[in-house]
Amino acid sequence: MNKPFQFKEFSVNQDQCAMKIGTDGVLLGAWSSIESHPFSILDIGAGTGVLSLMLAQRCDAQVIEALEIDDKAYEQCVDNFEQSPWNDRLFCYHASLDEFAEEIDDTYDLIICNPPFYSETFKTENAQRDLARFQDAMPFEHLLESITTLLSKNGLFSVVIPFSEEEKFITLAKQFNLFTKRVLHVRGNPSADIKRSLIEFSFLQSNIESSELIIETSRHQYTENYIKLTRYFYLKM
Repeated sequence: MNKPFQFKEFSVNQDQCAMKIGTDGVLLGAWSSIESHPFSILDIGAGTGVLSLMLAQRCDAQVIEALEIDDKAYEQCVDNFEQSPWNDRLFCYHASLDEFAEEIDDTYDLIICNPPFYSETFKTENAQRDLARFQDAMPFEHLLESITTLLSKNGLFSVVIPFSEEEKFITLAKQFNLFTKRVLHVRGNPSADIKRSLIEFSFLQSNIESSELIIETSRHQYTENYIKLTRYFYLKM
């Protein structure tokens, strides 16, 4: 029996989800801006629901909705929401992004997404895991097009992608009138290459705020910035 992943204020069962809780998601959940006090939040491709749960812990948004296409992940997400202290504010839809964007008339003040991003060449024998990991499940164009429909005019869209895809993603976003507002580059350690980019977009153009985060100085020796960002969530921080 897989034990739940225990955070400070909630726990997450993940035995039914292809994509387990990882650093990318936790960083995105902790980094996404709530300064404008969003009333409504949407988590696209929710998996375990960890991003929605983190945002529920961090802010008073009344509507926190998640979207998950995989049957087992959807059921697990619903269960994780129900077991949480914020179950009255959390809701998960079982639908594709296409269906959802077409049917929903509401817009959201904050949209978060930790999209699948491994190219064709990495396909494995596990179809469920592949669906969760692969871009063909949610190509970037498809994602950005849906954001233009679902994001409120003053809303923010936060995403985590491989650093290698950053330039392409930002260029593509501009075609949908989504402009970069903040960028965080993540390195595993001081000598490692930048591995991930966390990017925040808005329909409003502004000066780009750029920063860097190094996770650890040596094995399990976490940097002050990493601890500061994740300390309200990880038990040992």
